[in-house]
Amino acid sequence: MRNSTYLKMGLNMLLHSKLRSWLTIIGIVIGIGSVVGILSLGEAMEEQVQSRLDEMDLTIITISPGYTRASSNMPGPPRGGGTSTDVELTDDDIKALQGLDGIEYIAGQISGSEPVVYAGENATMTITGVDPQVWQYMTTLETQSGRLLEPSDKYVAVIGSGVATDTYDQEIGVNQVITINGKSVRVVGILTEEGWGDRSIYMPIDTAVNVIDDAEDDVFDTITVKAKSEDLVEGLMEDIEDKLMVSRHIIQEDDQDFSVSASKSMAESVTEMTSSMTLFLGAIAAVSLLVGAVGIANTMFTSVLEKTKEIGTMKAIGAKNKDILMIFLFNSAMVGFVGGVLGVTLGAFVSSGLQAMMGQMTSGSGVSLHLIVEGLVLAITIGIISGVVPAYRASKLKPVDALRYE
Repeated sequence: MRNSTYLKMGLNMLLHSKLRSWLTIIGIVIGIGSVVGILSLGEAMEEQVQSRLDEMDLTIITISPGYTRASSNMPGPPRGGGTSTDVELTDDDIKALQGLDGIEYIAGQISGSEPVVYAGENATMTITGVDPQVWQYMTTLETQSGRLLEPSDKYVAVIGSGVATDTYDQEIGVNQVITINGKSVRVVGILTEEGWGDRSIYMPIDTAVNVIDDAEDDVFDTITVKAKSEDLVEGLMEDIEDKLMVSRHIIQEDDQDFSVSASKSMAESVTEMTSSMTLFLGAIAAVSLLVGAVGIANTMFTSVLEKTKEIGTMKAIGAKNKDILMIFLFNSAMVGFVGGVLGVTLGAFVSSGLQAMMGQMTSGSGVSLHLIVEGLVLAITIGIISGVVPAYRASKLKPVDALRYE
């Protein structure tokens, strides 16, 4: 027999047992739909994370007061340490680090939440004081209007897009004046919309000390270091830790009272976590595929029993074992194919719905072409594998026994 004959006879078997076939196909639809939907959602999340990581400066290292293993990316066993409530980072720490090779820029910054008044309205905003000498070289933030801070700036600010457009009844424009703790501050730039920083205000650190309560000269909430290249980040983190241990007169590692973390390490951790979560959820969804495969095998065994006499007749008029085997395999492959098509469609709807619900956490790119192809191939493969044993048993039936079967 030719392949077209196998296909035609396999299709006839599918059409002549519609109810049983559709019940079997539903199992494949649910399995493939779950796997495709979850993997597609995972891909969309990874794309979004990667897009955000591409915008990050992976040469940035941050030094924070206090030490916990969770807040540090340095290798080694867990250690104790102080907390940020009783430890300060000062200008002496910056001076101690300035001689290290691999540092391109280093600066301290402070932050706090303060009431900000504009056009008679009051709102509490996050104020961040940065070094205007180097900030424009260390940040990845960009302005949609105006400019970033410059070295000679005093009592000026760069504000997030959310502060400019969504916080007050009247929008804040460049060169407008806001009031922070009674001090007038002129807006020189408005940042592009980016999500997490839209409600922040950046200003020179000298000005920030005068408007943030409890802020002190030469005392920082964090110290930020920009390495000359990504390749130097890991080694530079170790050098920074060693240098600060000496300059802060810390002998025992358990007494360490600062943390060193890198955006590069955090980015790698986020990527690994997202990939692991996608694989985990995909593995759970794949369990439903096993249920679908069992359903196909069950249907195929039933078909063999129902068509035993037909098999005997076909063999009596010359059909070979291979012909019987191929007819049943084509039938099970078609069950997998139909289930795969419907499953991929279901998965696309599920993925689109979840991506719409998750909003900015995903890229909203839908189901990729390779995932559609892989889903169909997987469904057909499961169909064929599930039908191998029943098809083999059908092909081995003896014509006389098959014709006598009741």
